[in-house]
Amino acid sequence: MTSRPENQEHWARLRRQLWRPPRAHGDQPRHRVVGPLELFYDLVVVVLVAQAAHHLAAHLTWHGLAEFAVVFALVWIAWLNGTLHHDLHGYDDARGRSLFLLQILVLVPLGAFIPKAGGAEGAHFAVNAGILFAVLAVLWFLAGRGSSAEFRRPTRLYVIGTAACAAVLFASAGLPADARLLTWGLLALAFLAGFAWMVLAAAPAQESALALTDALVERFGLLIIIVLGETVTGVVDGLASEPTTVMSLAVGLVAVVVGFGAWWTYFDFAGHRPPRRTRTVTLGWMLTHLPLTAAVTAMGAAMVGLVEHAHADRVPVATAWVLCGGVAVVLAATMLIATGLEAWRDERELYRPLAGTCLAVALAALALGAARPAPLLLGLALVALLGVPWGLAVARRLGRDESDETPAL
Repeated sequence: MTSRPENQEHWARLRRQLWRPPRAHGDQPRHRVVGPLELFYDLVVVVLVAQAAHHLAAHLTWHGLAEFAVVFALVWIAWLNGTLHHDLHGYDDARGRSLFLLQILVLVPLGAFIPKAGGAEGAHFAVNAGILFAVLAVLWFLAGRGSSAEFRRPTRLYVIGTAACAAVLFASAGLPADARLLTWGLLALAFLAGFAWMVLAAAPAQESALALTDALVERFGLLIIIVLGETVTGVVDGLASEPTTVMSLAVGLVAVVVGFGAWWTYFDFAGHRPPRRTRTVTLGWMLTHLPLTAAVTAMGAAMVGLVEHAHADRVPVATAWVLCGGVAVVLAATMLIATGLEAWRDERELYRPLAGTCLAVALAALALGAARPAPLLLGLALVALLGVPWGLAVARRLGRDESDETPAL
C-alpha cells in the first residue's frame, strides 16, 4: 500500500513536470525548434493582421493607412512581447500552454474590434488592448520574481513600461476617435523607444538574455511566411468580388508572383539567418521586421484593388502607392536586416553591390507607383524589378563558382 508521503512526492513531481516555474534569464536554450504551440499562437496573431489588412483594402486613404499602421504596430508589439516572454522564460508544459491560451483568449475579441478601431467604437479596441498589455505585464512580473540580481532592475522597468502601456490604452477609451488614434501611435513609438533604450543600455552581465536563439530567428521568419499569405488572400478577394475575366485572372496571377518575389527577396538574402551577436545589431534586426511585416501586409491589401480595377487604364492612386511602396520597403528593409548578418562581412563581393541594387530597384518601384500604368503592366513591371536583385545574385555566384573552378597556371 502506497504511503501518504510517497503520494505527496508523486504529486509534487507531477506538478513540477506540468507547471514548472519560469526559466531564469539567460538560461534559454540556444538551439531549439519552434513548437506547434508557438505556431498556433502566431496563426492567431495573423488573424488580427488579416483583419487590419482587410480593413485597409476597403479604406485605401491616408487616414486608413495611418489607422492600419497604428493598429498593426500595437498588434506586432504584443506579438513581440509574448514571443520574447516564451523564448526567455517558457516551457512547453501545462503552464506554458495555459499562458498562451490566456493571451489567445484576449486576442480573439481584439481581432473582432480591429475593423472599427479607428472610429467611434474604438473604445472597445482600447479596453481590449489594455487588458492584453496588462496580462503581458503580469506575465513578465511573474517571470521576474525568480530573476538574479543583475536582471531585477531591467525586468522591473520592463514590467512598469508594459503596465503603463495598458494604463494609457485604458485611458484612451474616453478620447475622441482622432485623438485616440494619435495617442496609440505615440504610445507605440514610446514603447519601441523604451525597448531600444533597455537593449542598448543593458549591462554586460545581462547580454545572455539578449542573444537571439534559433527558435526566435525562426519565429520572425515564420511570421513573414504566414503574413505573405495575405498577398494570396488579397488576390482571391479581388477575384471573388468581380466577375472573373481573362484580364482580371492575368492581373491576379501576376500579383501572386509579386508576393512570391517578396518572399524570394527576404528569404534568399536575409531570412532564417541569425544576426551578429551585438546588442545594436540584435535590436536593429528585431525592429526592422516591424516595417517589413507591415509592408507585406499592406501589399496584400493593395492587391484587392489591383485585381478589382484590372480593366482600368491606370491603377488607382492609393493602390499604386501602397503596392509599390510596400515593394520598396521590402527591398530596403531586407537589405537593412542583411547588414547585421555574418554574410555581410563574409560575402562582401555579393552583398555590397546587392544593397546598392536593391536601393535602386526600390526607388524605381516608387517611380512606378507615381506613373500608375495599367494594372497588368504595373504587376509585370514589379515582377521584373524584383527579379533584378535575384538575377544579380545568381550572376555573382555563378561568376564566383567559375573562377573557383579555373585551374591555376
